[in-house]
Amino acid sequence: MERRSTIAVFPGSFNPFTVGHADIVSRALALFDRVVVAVGVNAAKPHDDVRALLKPIEELYGGDSRVEVRAYSCLTVDFASELGVTCIIRSVRSLKDYEYERDMADINRQLSGIETVILYSRPELAAVSSSVVRELRSFGCNVDRFLPQH
Repeated sequence: MERRSTIAVFPGSFNPFTVGHADIVSRALALFDRVVVAVGVNAAKPHDDVRALLKPIEELYGGDSRVEVRAYSCLTVDFASELGVTCIIRSVRSLKDYEYERDMADINRQLSGIETVILYSRPELAAVSSSVVRELRSFGCNVDRFLPQH
């Protein structure tokens, strides 16, 4: 099988430090030559706000020339087509996420011919969702023990 570049799009929070994104990206790199970490943004968001959002994610993957972090504000398949990729990686943390992503994968394949690979976050990285982490932090709780170590 010819190795292809891919686009990695993560559901839920785009904070890669709370949902095991680094783990998913490292697993994607085992399958593909190049990974584009795609971060969905509101098209009306000011450029400086988008840069601030992307900066910590770029720093996380900055040492690897095979990883590119890009913002997009259109449909995932349109962005993938714009990049010329033929495969999307979606990460899931639960069965509910999986069912949704599976249905979206079928739609994407029918509409655009783009394939989807669905990867589960490893259980130890998926134990606490980013929304729970934010809520605990708002109450002043130390949540470091729940977060993936990089």
